[in-house]
Amino acid sequence: MYTTIKLVGENMKKVILTDIDGVVLDWEEGFSIWMEHHGHSKVDGYQYMYTIGDRYGMTYEAGSKLVKQFNESAAIGFLPPLRDSQYYVKLLHEKHRYHFIAITSLSLDPYAKYLRERNLKKLMGDAFIEVVRLDTGADKDEILKEYGAKYPGAYWIEDKPENVNWGIDAGLDGVLLEHGHNMDYTGQANVVKNWEEIYELITK
Repeated sequence: MYTTIKLVGENMKKVILTDIDGVVLDWEEGFSIWMEHHGHSKVDGYQYMYTIGDRYGMTYEAGSKLVKQFNESAAIGFLPPLRDSQYYVKLLHEKHRYHFIAITSLSLDPYAKYLRERNLKKLMGDAFIEVVRLDTGADKDEILKEYGAKYPGAYWIEDKPENVNWGIDAGLDGVLLEHGHNMDYTGQANVVKNWEEIYELITK
């Protein structure tokens, strides 16, 4: 679905690298509905927890298995935009000519790939020129080294502190989107509450 655009010269500076789930798309909303349908309820204080096992009072392994099942289900193709992401992603692309590259630990499943790309295309138009998929829950340190070397100094937007720090180590300009689970972050990334603040940071 995506034809990778070769960027040269000044256009190399007009690239924004971003996570998708919990940054561009509201994965948690979709997953919560899916889990309720399957009879699972969140524990008290879940909003301050990152791992799904903790949020639902189950083992890490059981939670990870359910995440993989959801990420490879038809529901993954119908996630809504997170907060104000749709408006500002499209504005950055259409007005300021930024191109987006997604780096997502979604799944290596081909059907999940198709649904993710279709979901982004429907919501974000032509803003995304590439979707880099890793296996469900996979670490991003190695892929960020690769893309940090390719696009040094590019913005890297994440919600997981470990991943945003790996991006900074790889020479990217880290931006952490605030959630309940990362409120105690003390690293070097710019911390923002929404895409309006991301837009202001990038276009200042």
